[in-house]
Amino acid sequence: MKTNQLSLTEDNWQMRIENIRIDANLFLLFVSPEFSQRDEVLEALNSKFPQAIITGCSTAGEISDVTVKDNTISLTAIALEKTTLKKVAFKIEDKNCSEKAGTDIAKDLLAKDLKHVLVLSDGLNVNGAELVTGLKSKAPNVTITGGLAADGASFDKTFVIDGDKAVDKTIIGLGFYGDSLKVGCSSKGGWDSFGIERLVTKSDKNVLYELDGKPALEIYKSFLGKEANNLPSSGLLFPLSLRTTVTNAPVVRTILAVSEEDQSLTFAGNIPEGAYVRLMKANIDRLILGAEDSAILANKELKEDSELAILISCVGRRLVLKQLVEEEIEVVRDVVGENPKITGFYSYGEIAPFGEFSPCELHNQTMTITTLAEC
Repeated sequence: MKTNQLSLTEDNWQMRIENIRIDANLFLLFVSPEFSQRDEVLEALNSKFPQAIITGCSTAGEISDVTVKDNTISLTAIALEKTTLKKVAFKIEDKNCSEKAGTDIAKDLLAKDLKHVLVLSDGLNVNGAELVTGLKSKAPNVTITGGLAADGASFDKTFVIDGDKAVDKTIIGLGFYGDSLKVGCSSKGGWDSFGIERLVTKSDKNVLYELDGKPALEIYKSFLGKEANNLPSSGLLFPLSLRTTVTNAPVVRTILAVSEEDQSLTFAGNIPEGAYVRLMKANIDRLILGAEDSAILANKELKEDSELAILISCVGRRLVLKQLVEEEIEVVRDVVGENPKITGFYSYGEIAPFGEFSPCELHNQTMTITTLAEC
């Protein structure tokens, strides 16, 4: 595997693309929604590398090496020498299509030598939890990682890159094939739970209506104090910890929208009736430690052999860490060493197992890491 990691600005992108010297067969582009020359970049890449797979998505911040930037494109040119690739795109009408989308993507990619699937999805029109359910149903023994596209903290419009165009209401599945590819992955958070655990008494998929028989929004606001006036954006600072059984590891769910009319909360993933939730708040030191733990698990098998690390971290973590945000990238670099290129983005949801031997899940507010190498 050969890689070039580039950070493109609107002033330098033409020169940088012209200077890509490897025979790349894959380009990953994590693109600021504010990057006005996006279409010109895609046209130039497709013209110069007509046989390459080009994909990516919009962001709430672009990760390039150990920096976090805005108004840029984090571009990684990858030449896989022993691994074959296949890209599929699934157009959806609404969130009710999410599980079927996952099922169809997995079916299209499935083969005996399928080693890994990278998923990049529209961040606002997809139920991420049901997408993951569909993916796992047809590819239960394949590692799956990825994330939901973002639009800063606006929650207005996201897109994914499908070859020469940026499109919404689309999910991209990228399959990696062959025994030469080595993959490591993990997802860790670092948020602290507080308050009492409450029972979900009324919900519909990812819309929560009642906790302990009381309006969900009313209860949620009672914990937020003055931050309740800033919903839904302030909800990124106070996610929910969700567990469905005593033995299951809890997952984190982030609020996407609120409804004063029916006092409901809409989340990035499902909140099933009968589950238990607790409110969470940030602890900066634990967030950074969570990123480090994720890197340790993702790099466990590859160690110094890692050649590429794809980081997908939640927009909520960036809002909490503020000027310290690059510290969570730097601790990843400390763990994986100087060899692998680092790319990634801040997202509306992360897709990965917690670690080795655990099933893939939709996460919020985590640092998800995928490490790749060819042997």
